[in-house]
Amino acid sequence: MFEAANEDKMYMEMLMSNVNKDTLEWAQRRGMDAQCLMTYYNCAMREVETKFRVLDEEFSLLNDRNPISSIKTRLKSVPSIVEKLERRGWEVSLTTIEREINDIAGVRVICSFTQDVYKMADALLAQDDITLVAYKDYIKHPKPNGYRSLHLIVEVPIFLEKQKRKMKVEIQLRTISMDCWASLEHQLRYKKGKHLPEMTEQELLTCAKLSMELDERMEKLRKETNI
Repeated sequence: MFEAANEDKMYMEMLMSNVNKDTLEWAQRRGMDAQCLMTYYNCAMREVETKFRVLDEEFSLLNDRNPISSIKTRLKSVPSIVEKLERRGWEVSLTTIEREINDIAGVRVICSFTQDVYKMADALLAQDDITLVAYKDYIKHPKPNGYRSLHLIVEVPIFLEKQKRKMKVEIQLRTISMDCWASLEHQLRYKKGKHLPEMTEQELLTCAKLSMELDERMEKLRKETNI
């Protein structure tokens, strides 16, 4: 999902070419409203990013190491949002966008060890202004293709001049190993239109198992060194 942040102009034009005339007219009429909504999502995304950076700083002070290796953010484009609505047969409206689409604002947190993934997730969810909407653990229960990550959908308040709004943000927490596999898998699948030869699929699954084994061994070393 985060790789969509690198979509080039040609891809965006392709998305818009699949949008019907009525939708294009809607986008033109509601352009300012849509821009406003995207700004709200951007604010919520930055709020969650800041929360993780604060947690990382606190953990570093207490434990003399940083549990977070890096943080990436991604905001879906309006054309890709509209394309998703139409593909699923939903009404193209701002209300539908807020109600049905949970991954407009995204934050990916890359952690050093598997334990850090859960520690950071628990610390965030313990904050009283965070509301958990959905929790999917693809680390304990990997997807059939080998994908592993902890996915959260949360609501976080943003404070505007005259109102407070709760906005949804998708969070992916994973280790460096998980992120490496997922990023390379995405590149391979993106080039082939998401359909890969069976032999390639099997090889990717083997690599995912090696990635899991690496995380398990590194977690064991972490415990042995008591960090």
